[in-house]
Amino acid sequence: MKKSPLLLSVILLTIACLLLASCAKKEEKIASEPQKPRISIAEIEEGIKAYIDKTSAENGGIFPVKDENHDLKMKLVRVHTEYLSNLGPESHFACVDLVDESGEVFDVDFFMEGKPGEMKVTQTTVHKLNGKPFYSWKQKKDKTWYRVPMEQTDNTLLGVIEGKDNFEFYYTVTVPHLKEKAKIWIPLAESDPFQEVKVLEISTPVKAQRLNDPVNKNTLLFMELGPEQSGTEIQISYAVQRKEKGPYEAPAPNPEIDLASNILMPKGGRFEEIAKEALGPKIRESHLIQARALYDYIIDNMRYMKFGDFGRGDSNYACDSKTGNCSEFHSFFISLARSVGIPSRFAIGASIPSDRNEGGIDGYHCWAEFYADGKWWPVDISEANKYTALATYYFGRHPANRIELTRGRDLQVSPSPASGPINFLAYPYLEIAGKEVKAPTRFTFQRKS
Repeated sequence: MKKSPLLLSVILLTIACLLLASCAKKEEKIASEPQKPRISIAEIEEGIKAYIDKTSAENGGIFPVKDENHDLKMKLVRVHTEYLSNLGPESHFACVDLVDESGEVFDVDFFMEGKPGEMKVTQTTVHKLNGKPFYSWKQKKDKTWYRVPMEQTDNTLLGVIEGKDNFEFYYTVTVPHLKEKAKIWIPLAESDPFQEVKVLEISTPVKAQRLNDPVNKNTLLFMELGPEQSGTEIQISYAVQRKEKGPYEAPAPNPEIDLASNILMPKGGRFEEIAKEALGPKIRESHLIQARALYDYIIDNMRYMKFGDFGRGDSNYACDSKTGNCSEFHSFFISLARSVGIPSRFAIGASIPSDRNEGGIDGYHCWAEFYADGKWWPVDISEANKYTALATYYFGRHPANRIELTRGRDLQVSPSPASGPINFLAYPYLEIAGKEVKAPTRFTFQRKS
């Protein structure tokens, strides 16, 4: 029997309604299904710390680390929060500094799986010894990582971008809990012949005053804070275009600055004796040859080691312990160089990762320059110590992927801290009741094309 057009239309309309209703129910069902919670970076950090604490308690306070080349007994120094990451829904990565019984500091990579509170370590490998890597990491386009043997690495995996770099740099300070008034001094990066710096935004909880350091030509932000500012953030964001730095002509050194003693970076005395012994017959050579000999002496005799009283740029500590971070390496070099008449100077900022385009930065980095043959020569001895293949590069070069925040030591501004000149300034100097207090600070970046 032939159906009427009206009846056919009603049937088709009914079928369409049923299909739409069915789709709507499916969408409603999908939408109502709970999403798997994504583990936060803080949870990954908590998970790795809990794992190390639990394992250490089970082993008499010592954390054992074993891989194909190591069998170590360690204690936790710190977790690298800038490298914590999610590798998948329940797969995570952590990078941790551990010190063994001999005082050697190892950078250990952990791979973990599981949910918050239930994470288990599936693989442990020793990445670095006293800052020197056994392998490198490289990031894919999908932001996952894979290991690269050192012999297959290029300079970008060793921290170097040559030519030019273009990035935004974000400086964030969290004001700690204050019970009374406080003062804070923060570096403000400026342009120079090798970096073009544009301040994108400065966000402060109270009005900030700009201070000038007339000796070293730095600019600082100064604020007076109170309990009502506790927990607030101070944020500075920059757009930076940076050029690789090589030997360059500039005004001649000022002997009162570039050949003088500093509070933690003295000259003369045992530093002169060590410098002359290291130079031997080269004491009669040019300042360029002498500087290279001192550069090699420090590479051969110091270990990059964030342990003990490091991080103050104390030349005496560096001389006694033969260890430290970038501040000790370069302070020791400057004390030796100035002691034999080589003008030299200190600078500090941050090194921008070369193997990825965004994320956290592992704290500050510092470097030095010396004057010879009518030019200022940049050096980075701590990086040359880590990556011996780049020792030649770092004598006379600073890569493009860094930002300089301040120059010099014993910074003098007005108003000044009650304790006197500021040793050096990368992290803020927070003063409460005349004493320095650490303010939580983080550096992050976003590379631009």
